[in-house]
Amino acid sequence: MQFQGQSVIITGAGKGIGRACAKIMAERGAEVIALGRTVSDLDSLYDEIGSRSITVDLADPAATRRAMAEAGTADFLINSAGINVLESSFDMTEAGYEAVMGINLRAALITCQEFGRARVAAGGGGAIVNITSIAGHRGFAEHLCYAASKAGLEGATRVLAKEFGPHGIRVNAVAPTITLTELALAAWSDPAKSEPMMVRHPIGRFAEVDDVARTIAMLLSPETAMVNGTVINVDGGFLAV
Repeated sequence: MQFQGQSVIITGAGKGIGRACAKIMAERGAEVIALGRTVSDLDSLYDEIGSRSITVDLADPAATRRAMAEAGTADFLINSAGINVLESSFDMTEAGYEAVMGINLRAALITCQEFGRARVAAGGGGAIVNITSIAGHRGFAEHLCYAASKAGLEGATRVLAKEFGPHGIRVNAVAPTITLTELALAAWSDPAKSEPMMVRHPIGRFAEVDDVARTIAMLLSPETAMVNGTVINVDGGFLAV
């Protein structure tokens, strides 16, 4: 119960890595404030862990700020919300760019900003973890805007760490490899597609959502009090070889 008496705001909490984070943080004592777009997902999460739900479309900057104001001052923030629109460099559309950059980057910057302002007003302290991707480090076809958003979020994480650090607020990121969410399980079920990627992972498997969530919980804990402005690759060695 290492987070007993503390609270965490989690974006994209209804599905995938965000949901895994919500469950692990709740198991360890935290009050979870779950932000998401799909009411049924938030309702089922409430049934599981008793989380507080805020329905929001993070593509809307004003709505994102209102949701953070409703969430109030928390001890931690996990930015898990993210989307991808598969378009090649030749076929990129303005709509695809706006959708991906709006949620993956702009919304994360807004939530970090509002979280930081609230923490400073409360006297400082706290921690943020942003979820990026190995796609911000390697070029994957049809991931142009996704890669730009995740690389941008890593750069922003370092700036946030520098500017929030004097207020006792740590900011780090994790960059997962392919993570077996429900959508990813379907997308990577074909061995012809998955094997060429699998062999590039020295550990011999893709990530599970709990692999990522446990790393995030570690970064939020006081055991990593001197870790700030860092990106931890949760990739089984993919980027090392």
